[in-house]
Amino acid sequence: MDYTLVSIILPTFNRAEFLSSALDSVFAQTHRRWELVVIDDGSTDDTQALLDRYDDPRVVRLRQENRGVSAARNVGVAASSGPVIALLDSDDEWLPTKLEKQLAYMHEHGYEICQTDEIWIRNGRRVNQKAKYAKPEGWFFEASLVMCLISPSCTMFTRRVWGDIGPFDETMPSCEDYDMWLRACLHYPVGLVSERLTIKHGGRPDQLSNCVPCADEHRIRALMKILQGGKLDDAQRAAALDELDRKVSIYTQGCEKRGRIEDAKRVWNLFCMVREGKDVPLNL
Repeated sequence: MDYTLVSIILPTFNRAEFLSSALDSVFAQTHRRWELVVIDDGSTDDTQALLDRYDDPRVVRLRQENRGVSAARNVGVAASSGPVIALLDSDDEWLPTKLEKQLAYMHEHGYEICQTDEIWIRNGRRVNQKAKYAKPEGWFFEASLVMCLISPSCTMFTRRVWGDIGPFDETMPSCEDYDMWLRACLHYPVGLVSERLTIKHGGRPDQLSNCVPCADEHRIRALMKILQGGKLDDAQRAAALDELDRKVSIYTQGCEKRGRIEDAKRVWNLFCMVREGKDVPLNL
């Protein structure tokens, strides 16, 4: 496993203040055979000047007009060459043995996609995770319908997995990871290194979970996509429909409280069509 080239995909947009911590955590890895593809998604801060300090042939620098994290990740994967891919968000960090231990675990247990456990930092302070966010292992498609159970910065997968489940949906402004991991959990068991080897930062207003409105609408869209994909068995379809019903009910009730009656009717009608097996447009 020492000779496995890991392609690290790191998209960033106006995160110069935090990016150095992510980069330093890559350079501190005990597994030394990696390439780091940094995709600057149109930053207007000091990102380029910061990247100039990391003069290493293993670092591939790409820059594009601002197109969002999904497009940036897709561009990064396309430019990478390793048989194994690891994702890292620009405001997160890895502990030094993250790649080494994750590669060994995948090799030992035969997993093609795997994540580590993580430490949560919110507004600069470590917080305890609620039990419902505990990461499972193995086959857990039904559980992943309820909430996103895979964290990008914790995740490593083979290029074969990417070929089966990628790319990220560039039309989704948020919940693109929920959408991607639904496909992953449908096709693959997911390994778990139970050690907390990833540090996940949150609580800032610039994060997608805080600055993109109506996340529930994008989760509804992801569920409709997986239901229309034609790859669910009867039990999986029933579970997906039940969760879609729950999310649509919550969403439409919220719309009605806010006077958005037409939005509520539109999404409810789309749900009814999906439930009846009809194809629907997915640009909610």
